[in-house]
Amino acid sequence: MRWFLKLSYDGAPFHGWQSQPNAVSVQQTLEEALATVFRRPVPVTGAGRTDTGVNARVMYAHFDTTEDIGDRRRMIISLNRLCGPAISIADIIPVEEEAHARFDATRRTYKYFVAFGKSPFLASMSWLSPSGLDVAAMNEAAKVLIDTDDFTSFAKLHSDTRTNICRVDLSEWSEWHNSFGIRGTVFTISADRFLRNMVRAVTGTLVDVGRGKISQEDFRRIIERKDRCAAGTSMPPQALFLWDVEYPYLNRQTSDDGRN
Repeated sequence: MRWFLKLSYDGAPFHGWQSQPNAVSVQQTLEEALATVFRRPVPVTGAGRTDTGVNARVMYAHFDTTEDIGDRRRMIISLNRLCGPAISIADIIPVEEEAHARFDATRRTYKYFVAFGKSPFLASMSWLSPSGLDVAAMNEAAKVLIDTDDFTSFAKLHSDTRTNICRVDLSEWSEWHNSFGIRGTVFTISADRFLRNMVRAVTGTLVDVGRGKISQEDFRRIIERKDRCAAGTSMPPQALFLWDVEYPYLNRQTSDDGRN
């Protein structure tokens, strides 16, 4: 039987999603928890790979069993206990045998949170802007991404990705309302797929627009150059959240405009 795990995690304690030698990852932690429950190795395949320190409000992963898992609520409680405080399992969903957490995802959404004032409660989950940003200019530049298909300028160098083509259908900055009274803005971007490091590179280049370091036309030219060295620096990871992942056979996840 094939199952989807719906989970969320704080990326700070992990070296990203993917298992790797001599580092603790989200995938490894899940597999160890499942191995403890089933008393055998249980490989897990995720909807994608988040980088070190990047968070996930919603992530899906699939795993297989030869038997029914029984009481799913009890299984969720056991996995949450074994995974520790940085990972939360929300649901275990039975799916068709051919369902695939990575290849079947039709849309992914990321959010990047920027604070305009200092707060000890937001420091670990947002980026503190050292100066004012022209959000209107950033928003105009962000619209260019919807008409873009080749994101080579924002792709991680020397990666094993076969293509840098992505289809972005939402790209906008909006006001971020939080419970601490700190003004801020949040960048939301949705696409069929994302390249490694792409969102942080896009965000960093848009922040350069907001700072007045480059113009909106410069931003367009950076995309056309298809050169990662032409784009801005990658933003810090703690402010980036994988916000939603959508599948044609699962109920669409609803998203709001910020964390409250």
